Amino acid sequence: MPDSDPRHPWGDPPWRIDFRPPDAPLPESVDVAIVGGGFSGLSAAAWLRSLSPQTSVAVFEASHIGAGASGRTGGVVLAETAAGNPPGLGDVLAGLADILRKVQVACDLQLPGAWEVARGGERFDKPSGVPVARSPIHWSDSGDLQVVSEVPGGSLDPGKLVSGLGRAAHRLGAQIFENRPVGKIDWSASPELHVRGGKVRAKKVLLAASALSLDLSGLAERAQPRLTLAASSAPVTGEQLAAIGLSERKPFYTIDLPYLWGRLCADNSIIWGAGLVSPPESGDLLDIDIAAPEPARMFAALERRVHGLHPALASVQFTHRWGGPISFREGWQPAFARHPQSPHGIVLGAYAGHGVALSVYFGAWAAEVLLGRRDLPEWARLDATA
Repeated sequence: MPDSDPRHPWGDPPWRIDFRPPDAPLPESVDVAIVGGGFSGLSAAAWLRSLSPQTSVAVFEASHIGAGASGRTGGVVLAETAAGNPPGLGDVLAGLADILRKVQVACDLQLPGAWEVARGGERFDKPSGVPVARSPIHWSDSGDLQVVSEVPGGSLDPGKLVSGLGRAAHRLGAQIFENRPVGKIDWSASPELHVRGGKVRAKKVLLAASALSLDLSGLAERAQPRLTLAASSAPVTGEQLAAIGLSERKPFYTIDLPYLWGRLCADNSIIWGAGLVSPPESGDLLDIDIAAPEPARMFAALERRVHGLHPALASVQFTHRWGGPISFREGWQPAFARHPQSPHGIVLGAYAGHGVALSVYFGAWAAEVLLGRRDLPEWARLDATA
């Protein structure tokens, strides 16, 4: 959020989004309308314009760009979907780096690998990555928490990624409209979007779905929304990093419960994440305040847990608490398919916590689908669950 805004009920992460598109009147029609100004939508907009400068593109964001999951993710970059590596997925990390290079986005992308950690090592199923013979970490967390394998991955700065993609899309000629929620879409031979302030006709529509727009995207009965929680600690010293085993600067996540994930930032602060908050009775995640008793209890438990992991972390201070929307489908597969009501619409989302790299990668893929240059993946259909 801009510094002048009051505290968001979800809290604020430690990074900032420093690009705001200029105000402009709504167009009467566009070739491609994109609903959602996060990683997926902005990546699709930039890629569309880079491939086809004659294609008119407009992005409609209900709040400001990155206000949802993209600006509130922890910034851990992973190579696969939450359901694994389906046929035809391709090299997500190489694709991500290539897209960012071609649209000229710098976001502190680092790909040293990522650690899968577990309690007891040998007691668990075969890890998904390359087994690690000797764990760099030994933390006290419901047992001895150790690294058991390494997978491709890394980290990036979410604020710089949102800002960079926004600038790229704008520079390449896409129009970006903030504070323009789409209330509904009349699907017909030429879809009509009911946008705050008017109506816009589009030949094709990409719904870069978030946990806040499941009804519009046709995912309301197909995905479960949650608010995921994260906290950032103050920068630690090199000695502390060595003591806790994070000198290699690789992000980590547990493959058993209780769940925990984290990563280092450029300034040696550490982001830690755990916990999911269910929607309130209203069903609207925006009605969740992280200062409310249940989220506050979960944050306190997370911070106590971090303090107890290792003596070198016992006195670390926490500087930020925040939540971000996340959605899950049965089988953990992302959604990347035609809209259930129209062949003119594409739905993209429900990354189940694996969206940092996938959202940019799929956004560019979706742009190629919209231009008729590529097919949608069969395994990400809305009726696919495994």
